[in-house]
Formats: sequence, C-alpha cells, structure tokens
Amino acid sequence: MPVLNRAAELQDEIAGWRRQIHQHPETMFAVEKTAAFVAERLKEFGVDEIVTGIGRTGVVGVIRGSAPGRTIGLRADMDALPINEESGKPWASTVPGKMHACGHDGHTAMLLGAAKYLAETRNFAGQVAVIFQPAEEGGGGGREMVKDGMMDRFGITEVYGMHNMPGMPVGQFGTRTGAIMAATDEFDIHIKGRGGHAAQPHRTTDTIVLGSQIVGALQTIASRNTDPIASLVVSVTKFNAGFAYNVIPETATLSGTVRTLSTAVRDEAEARIRQLCAGLAAAHGAEITVRYQRNYPVVVNHAAETGHAVAVAEEIAGRGKVDAGIDPMMGGEDFAYMLEARPGAFVFMGNGDTAGLHHPAYDFNDDAIPHGVSYWVKLVETRLPA
Repeated sequence: MPVLNRAAELQDEIAGWRRQIHQHPETMFAVEKTAAFVAERLKEFGVDEIVTGIGRTGVVGVIRGSAPGRTIGLRADMDALPINEESGKPWASTVPGKMHACGHDGHTAMLLGAAKYLAETRNFAGQVAVIFQPAEEGGGGGREMVKDGMMDRFGITEVYGMHNMPGMPVGQFGTRTGAIMAATDEFDIHIKGRGGHAAQPHRTTDTIVLGSQIVGALQTIASRNTDPIASLVVSVTKFNAGFAYNVIPETATLSGTVRTLSTAVRDEAEARIRQLCAGLAAAHGAEITVRYQRNYPVVVNHAAETGHAVAVAEEIAGRGKVDAGIDPMMGGEDFAYMLEARPGAFVFMGNGDTAGLHHPAYDFNDDAIPHGVSYWVKLVETRLPA
C-alpha cells in the first residue's frame, strides 16, 4: 500500500514543526526548548500521559489504544551537532555553531506526526510509548533513558528506531538482522621520551619517530590480526607533538577511534593496541600509557522484530524498495542501549540526493515525511492489532 492519506495531509504541518526545530538547534542534553516543544505538541494531540526529564531531558508520551494490551516503543532523537550551517535554506539555524546536520529534527517531527495520527485514530490494542531522546551525538542519551528505568516504567516490550539516509531514494527503506551499526570506541596514547636538540637525535628518545611507528603498527591490527571477513576500523585522527623546528619533543599524544561489529573483535582490538604500545615502548626505552574508552555498543537488530519492520516497510514502499540485507555501517548509534534492554529493530529510510550526514550543507528532506509517519503508524497497527 502507498503512504497513508492522513500522513500526506499532515506533511506541511509536520514540515513546519521540523523547520522550527531546525532553526533552533540544541546539542547534547541541553535540549530543553526542543523537549518543551515536543511536550506541548503531545499535550495538544491528547496524548494520555506525558513524562519529561527522563534521561535528564528526554520526553516519553503514552498513547492508549482502543483496548488493553502490551506496549511498544518508538524512538526519535532530538539533539543537533556543533557545526556551522551552510545549507542556505530559509529555515537555516539561527544559533551560531549549531545545526541539525543529522536529521534529528526530521526524526522528531515525524514521530510527532505519528503521535498525532495515533492519538486521533487509536486503531490498536495496547499502548504506544513515543520516545524523544536527547544526546545521541556522543552523550549517550539512550543509555541514560534506559538507566532511568524507562523500559520498566512504561512496560515497553519492543522498541523500534529509524534514521534517514542520504543517497537512498525517498520512499525506500533498508535494514538487516544482526549487527547493523558499529561499536564506537576511542583511545589516547601518551608517549614520554627524552627531548633534545634536533641536531643531536642520538641523545634523545624521539617521540615523533616512535609515534609514527605506532601509527603504522596500529594498521596491522586490521590487516594482520583480524579475520579479513570481520569488520574493523582503527583510525588515528590526532597526532600532537612538538613546538619548534629544532627541538625533538619530550612528549607526544595520538588519539583516534576503533569501530567494530562484534564483541570478540572489539576485545581483540583493545588488547592489541595495548600490546603494541607496550612492545614499542620497551624497544625505544620510552614510557607509553594508553587510555581506551568504550563508548556506544554494537547496534544489533533482533531477528523477529526486524522481520516485522521489513514487512511493514514493504507495505508502505512496495516490494523491491526495501533492502532487508543492507550492508552494516561503521558509524555508531546509541539506540544500541535500547536494543540491549528490549528486542527491536533499527531501520534506515531514504532522504534522497542530499548532502551527507554531518555535512554543513545537509538538510532533512521533507518529502520523506509521509513515508516515515506511515511506517510508524502501520508498525503500531501491525504489532498491536485491534
């Protein structure tokens, strides 16, 4: 079936909400104005229960259906990024240094649209918890909402998430069972050698040479220590050392990220980073300390729930327009914490030929709104039949 007529009718109104949110971006947990906007809309729709301050600044609205039953959760993220916008849109960010460069404004608006529709029709048995999350972009807001007892408090039995995807045509969807997005770890490697005059390198322990060897050695973790079929990214993204042309610096620091799609590869990568640094420190007579921080876990879709999501997406988009075996992506998503707490699925929906995510010229494509709203509504009506 095509998009729902009511979802198409609501497109302009939902786009208006989206553009208002876009003009006033907020980052991390400091999404008070966005959360207040969400709560105000939910109240207007007649949502039965509205709870704010979950996971610090998250909002959950509960919509009761036409008969008792279980509860499923639908999640959207609200936060923006610390980027100066260059989209040139009339609704561009009014806040210097902040913009919705990942489409969370669209995610929030589409879930609000679905909430309005569901509150109007209530053509389902049970409850829907619409979850509006802060701090997806590095703050772990999903983790904080779970830690705050959200799943038990609202009796959520399944949870679903959705993200727009530039380059995928509007009206199409993609997902997969199992690992779909990567764990996102970070590391800092601090090197202490012996500084000195650049003309007398033999009297020093050169931290730049040692740091360069570490950069090269780290690449062997993927190329020589990991099964070629497995997915692993080890990227050094910062190398800080030195202050003068004629001085070999006493210290150097390397930083970067590790992306993996399995716990076993994640454990091995951390262990090898520490082993390589210890060996090179001994070989050069230097001191090396490693800080390894595990951040978001792997996003793992559950098989049965992914099957439900695919079936619903095919109802909306039509066969041939839903990729049920999309390649995993090495970006991270803190929806992983919700999928660790409850079974569910995360899907991508097409944003068309737009600038990429996290690009200063990015803008959510409002043409995608009816497709996203229809997906949410039909997912509820399918999983909670009246």
